[in-house]
Amino acid sequence: MRPPIRLRPITEDERQRLEAGLRGEDAFKVRRCQIVLAAGRGQYAPAIAEGVGCDDETVRDVIRAFNERGLGCLERRSSRPHRIRTAFSEATRQRLKDMLHESPRKYEKDTSVWTLDLAAEVSFEQGLTSEQVSGETVRLVLKRLGVGWRRAKRWITSPDPEYARKKTHATD
Repeated sequence: MRPPIRLRPITEDERQRLEAGLRGEDAFKVRRCQIVLAAGRGQYAPAIAEGVGCDDETVRDVIRAFNERGLGCLERRSSRPHRIRTAFSEATRQRLKDMLHESPRKYEKDTSVWTLDLAAEVSFEQGLTSEQVSGETVRLVLKRLGVGWRRAKRWITSPDPEYARKKTHATD
């Protein structure tokens, strides 16, 4: 079992600012002040969470933030990811685009129509991505390349190499 997380000692100036924050209008800041002050009194995360009405992991996050940033933890920060990992590199994006100009049958698929999920599957099989991605990821990559994606339309085609010749002779 992990040892309980401990709050660093609160200075008198910090305590006054935390108590003043309890009377603020921003609910985010008020809740954070409540959590830090309760942790300063020696309460444990589950008890603080029950009293404040949040999850105990949220309490631990606030305590860690206060230990690292001090009163800066009272300010709301962006919830966006700090780094974004791209599934397709610049080179593999172009290879994906080129792949979609070919038939899925070339990649041993039983269809002549690309779907986003099929493109994601084949791109993984061909080593364009290091892990299986979703069709939505493929759509976003194509959007960045300026390629619009529409729902696949079914056309009558055949894998038979003599299909075009047979088709023209059948209509005579």
